[in-house]
Amino acid sequence: MKFKTFASFLFAIVSMVGCKSMEEKPMETANSNQDMEMLVPANLKWSERMMLSEMERVPKASMLDFQEKPRWSYTNGLVLSACAKVYEQTANEQYYDYIYNYADELIDSTGTIETYKLSNQNLDMIKSGDVLLYLYPKTKEERFLIAMETLDSQMKSQPKTSDGGYWHKKVYPHQMWLDGLYMAEPFHIKYAQEYIDNEAEVQQIYDDVVLQFDLIQKHSRDEKTGLLYHGWDESKEQEWANKETGNSPHFWSRAMGWYGMAMVDVLDFLPEDHPGHARMVTYLNQFAEAITAVQDESGLWYQVIDQGDREGNYLEASGTSMFTYAFAKGVRKGYLPQKYRQVAEKAYKGLIDDLVTVEDNGLVNLNQICGVAGLGGNPYRDGSYEYYVGEIIRPNDPKGTGPFIMASLELDQ
Repeated sequence: MKFKTFASFLFAIVSMVGCKSMEEKPMETANSNQDMEMLVPANLKWSERMMLSEMERVPKASMLDFQEKPRWSYTNGLVLSACAKVYEQTANEQYYDYIYNYADELIDSTGTIETYKLSNQNLDMIKSGDVLLYLYPKTKEERFLIAMETLDSQMKSQPKTSDGGYWHKKVYPHQMWLDGLYMAEPFHIKYAQEYIDNEAEVQQIYDDVVLQFDLIQKHSRDEKTGLLYHGWDESKEQEWANKETGNSPHFWSRAMGWYGMAMVDVLDFLPEDHPGHARMVTYLNQFAEAITAVQDESGLWYQVIDQGDREGNYLEASGTSMFTYAFAKGVRKGYLPQKYRQVAEKAYKGLIDDLVTVEDNGLVNLNQICGVAGLGGNPYRDGSYEYYVGEIIRPNDPKGTGPFIMASLELDQ
């Protein structure tokens, strides 16, 4: 009897626990569904969905690029240039506020740019000047104009190679990198056109801007493939530099992406009757042909762009997004033939199908982005194949999301 009584007691306890568990499960499910707020609506275009996702991930634009402290840098200018295009399409004030708050935070009442040092002579720091070019006509805040004048003064004092090419940074003497043309030249030419009254000086800047592209074509373009090496060292002193040509060893997709975007953006402001205009259109067409020749069947491009069959290489999102933008815009503006619109659409489909994921709350992720790659420095970056494929790969790096937004806008996606 005692055993029977104990067994009955035990059964009752187990039944109560079981019933409680069964009762709680529907409540937990209901609560999780209720708590799952859609942060980014799925019925928007990809351009706006990605921009909203970036703003959700990084509420302050000064903290873009996985920073711990606010800073003035090129990635901020890149994403905010994309944001400005989204704002112009939507007239949604939250995008404008995101842009304005960046400049408001980093430029004080005297026009001083926080965290920026002119003495570094770093071309990367020019890129966020595009934010000021966008804001000043709307706000007329004197501090923004003063900050632009500071960046223009850097272009006047930037060290050059013997034939007139801007050093990428003071700490990288005698070196031109493909990156630098995108970082500096769109700002350089637009500032000259809109804020310099001396016509002779403006024409000289047009000539100087075109010269940068002429020199990259001369020094960095591989005649056999049409692809362009990441860096060129006039002194040939760097360990990464070919002792005959001065070129770095490999073709890095994002470096060529920077270059492609630089061409289509500078052409917006270079007068058609300038003798360099036709040359730059030729450069862009040569570039498009070479890049298309190494496009993967998925539509994407590899990190080391011409070596997709090598172990460790991967299909990379930032370079692909940049090429997509450059091709789509180049066709729209009449610089490239229509066939490159199809190349851009194929690339974009590859991005959406293979490299974009969407979370349950609507946040959009762009995956497989090379976090960073450079040449020289400390620790030393030797430009080897192993170096490029060995750098960090991460989602939602702004060097990918910014161009993805711009490519989405160009393709109306």
